[in-house]
Amino acid sequence: MKSRLILLCTLLALSLSLFACTSKQASLEISCDDFMKGQHFTWEVEVNAGDEVTVTLCSNPTTGFQWTELAQISNETVLKQTDHKFVPPPKGAGDTPPPPGTPGEEVWTFKALKKGESTISIEYSQPWEGGLKGEWTFLATVTVK
Repeated sequence: MKSRLILLCTLLALSLSLFACTSKQASLEISCDDFMKGQHFTWEVEVNAGDEVTVTLCSNPTTGFQWTELAQISNETVLKQTDHKFVPPPKGAGDTPPPPGTPGEEVWTFKALKKGESTISIEYSQPWEGGLKGEWTFLATVTVK
C-alpha cells in the first residue's frame, strides 16, 4: 500500500513537472467573413516566457490589398516575430485550383521572450501611393508572465 502511494506521488510529480515545462501556444484566427462584419480587431492575450503566439488573418491578394509583412511590435525585448507566411486557399476536388479571387490566409508567429507587455499591430492596405491604408487592422496586446 505504501509503495503504491509513493509510486502514485512520484508519477503525479513527474506529470506536473512535464506539464510545467511544456511550451504553450496562444492562437487567434480571423476569417474574411469576420472582417466584413468589423474591420478593426483587438485581442488581449497572456502567455508565459517561451510561449508562441500565432495570428492567422484572412488575405486576398487579388483585391490589391496586402497585410504588412513585418508586424509593428512595441517592445521587441518582450516579443519578437519569428515567422510570416501566406497560405494559399486549398485546392478543390480532384486537385482543381480554387476559383480566382478565393482568399487564403497570412500567418504570423511570435515568440514571448521575457516578462512584460508588448503590442502587435498589423494593417491591411493597398501598398501603392494613394492606395487605401488601414482598411482592416489588427492590434494585439500580449502580456508575458
